[in-house]
Amino acid sequence: MIRISSLAGLFHRIPRAVLFGIAALVQLASLTMMVVDRAWILRDGTEVTLQTVPVDPHDFLRGDYVVLSYDISRVPKDLFEGQAVVSGPVYLTLRPDTNGIYKAASAHREAVPVQSPDVLIRGRVTRRACHYRKPATEVDDRCYPLRVSYNIEHYFVPQGEGRKLEGMNNGRRITVVAAVLPSGRAAIKRLLVDGHPDYEEPWY
Repeated sequence: MIRISSLAGLFHRIPRAVLFGIAALVQLASLTMMVVDRAWILRDGTEVTLQTVPVDPHDFLRGDYVVLSYDISRVPKDLFEGQAVVSGPVYLTLRPDTNGIYKAASAHREAVPVQSPDVLIRGRVTRRACHYRKPATEVDDRCYPLRVSYNIEHYFVPQGEGRKLEGMNNGRRITVVAAVLPSGRAAIKRLLVDGHPDYEEPWY
């Protein structure tokens, strides 16, 4: 208790400006790590083209970012090949079709080795169909398809340009080019509208 009291007394003697400075440095370091980490994914990740699916127009545009959903956002039971999965991380093997769009070929509870042109992407279950009927330890067909997030569901656009994207969710073909690391982590690299690049994500 004496030692804790001494530490508490020392803490209270530190000037408030110094504490604020330390807190600011910690936040700056955390932000810098996030930026560097994202740049690493964009630089070294394998490019995959993903097809988006329409979302509620009221949810599509949120200020200066858009909400995106994909074909791979809903994972059916048959892709798991008998594995019981209703929560936690999910790994999808993606395979390009004849048009170069990557589709889900299989789903797994853990990372599995893949060979080019296949790519492994890591997601997390955000919702299951039987959420209000079954505990997490029980699985049946009603739990599927699983709703899975890959950390590429939000795309920020330059300030003030969000209005340009309002009509994109209405009849226009939106595809996303994402960079995916071997670990399965992904980040959006560019946005294509009707096959043409519309927004390119800078590394920093």
